[in-house]
Amino acid sequence: MIWTLKSIERVSRRPKLTVVGAGPGDPELITLKAIKSISTANVILYDALVNSELLKYASSISEKIFVGKRRGCYSYQQEQINDLIVAKAQRHGHVVRLKGGDSFVFGRGSEEIEFAQQHNLQTEVVPGISSALAVPASQGIPLTMRHVSESFWVITGTTKTHQLSSDIRIAAQSTATIVILMGMGKLSQIVNVFSQAGKEATPVAIIQNGTTDREKSGFGTIQTIESVVAEKQLSSPAIIVIGEVVSNRVQLASISKEVQTYSLSQN
Repeated sequence: MIWTLKSIERVSRRPKLTVVGAGPGDPELITLKAIKSISTANVILYDALVNSELLKYASSISEKIFVGKRRGCYSYQQEQINDLIVAKAQRHGHVVRLKGGDSFVFGRGSEEIEFAQQHNLQTEVVPGISSALAVPASQGIPLTMRHVSESFWVITGTTKTHQLSSDIRIAAQSTATIVILMGMGKLSQIVNVFSQAGKEATPVAIIQNGTTDREKSGFGTIQTIESVVAEKQLSSPAIIVIGEVVSNRVQLASISKEVQTYSLSQN
């Protein structure tokens, strides 16, 4: 079926929740299905990591509510968000829960779906492009590479109890690429874990606000990365990539420049 944004009609007022992954930050890195869901929403509940440009796809009469967290301050607790989803859906119909990245990768999307189903809401999930994959790629870092890394881990740096994930210690024993989300507040502990595993020379990349025009990055090793972070003033939200693949990143910027130069020379 071929559709355009102008041709989409608003859905019925039957109570429904669609959990939508908004992608890693670049507003162009969102799926067509996600745009369709946003366009047909009566209410949109969106998080702090969602690019606000995506709200332009929403109907002018839809209600848009910020429910994210900024600098440790919650506008709504998770239980309040759950209740809000149900209340808005029962009153207005289609609710879109718009989350950064992919809502099923440390996004609590499944919890919201389960809660909605318990209250007899129709539910749907629209997968998003996870920052765990897209942000390293935007810096030319391949998470897997023949003869270098056969697998990768995606781990939360901070658990629900605000502790360092125990999986990081296990991952440090492997040769896999390690991608750590929400880990900047635990960077010293992460460095200590890898140092104890004899990985002081392992390459590390830290990418802040990946895929956006505010992107910043720093590169070093387990031994030097804290100094790099201090020098470049890197902070959250950022992704930590640990592994030999960091040393094998491709130079995307230079490739882009070469292509542009070639294109101009043909005119």
